[in-house]
Amino acid sequence: DIGRGDITSEAIISSSSCGKAEIVAEEKGTLAGVELAKEVFRLVSSNKVEFSYSLKDRDILVEGEPILIVKSEALNILKGERTALNFLSRLSGIATLTKKYVDLTHPLKIKILDTRKTTPNLRLLEKYAVKIGGGFNHRFALDDEVLIKDNHIKACGGVKEAVKRVRRGVSPLKKIEVEVDGLPQVKEALAAKVDIIMLDNMSMEEIKEAVKLIRESSKGTLIEVSGGIDLVSIVEIARTKVDLISVGQLTHSARSLKMSLNLMES
Repeated sequence: DIGRGDITSEAIISSSSCGKAEIVAEEKGTLAGVELAKEVFRLVSSNKVEFSYSLKDRDILVEGEPILIVKSEALNILKGERTALNFLSRLSGIATLTKKYVDLTHPLKIKILDTRKTTPNLRLLEKYAVKIGGGFNHRFALDDEVLIKDNHIKACGGVKEAVKRVRRGVSPLKKIEVEVDGLPQVKEALAAKVDIIMLDNMSMEEIKEAVKLIRESSKGTLIEVSGGIDLVSIVEIARTKVDLISVGQLTHSARSLKMSLNLMES
């Protein structure tokens, strides 16, 4: 963000000028990323910085109240301002949205998972924010677990053959999950004795039928639902007594929270 220097601030503010600033929440939410914001200020100031006040990740933000108070050279504070706010706003937005999903489904004992639909180079941080909001992480990368998706099934001609090839080529210690789009594939996945069946983009009636079929056929198989999940539909889906619901919105559609950094009188 700094480039060759903050030409505006350097023209206006003395390099020896000490500064104090507070980062303030401009709306309610769940805080995530405060230690990352601190690290930004440590880097731009070569560790010549103090934090006289700080909230912690998972704290509930109150509009108008401070999140972090920073003391350093004024130039350093302004150099780190936008990057620190970007991290805080983005990660807190994800944590806040995740908490909404988690709170809605908590009475039903459903686990809310994220997906790999993350911002390039920010996956670790965004998945961290999901955990701060009370959610769980799905795969971080393709080598985490086996997930047979629609294109894999198309490539080899069916669920049975896809599972057969995985069992031949992947460690038996890895669980096998299959993404299915209808009852015929649900039956194939059950016959293949997979560990997790993901019901993808299925209607509510199809989900109910699939859950009934799976529960009657295999008590040990976990059921996951994904595709088009939002805050309106999630409670009805959770009431079908599935085990997991993965929500792409947590990372690809979360709105950044509004925050600001304001210089204070020393």
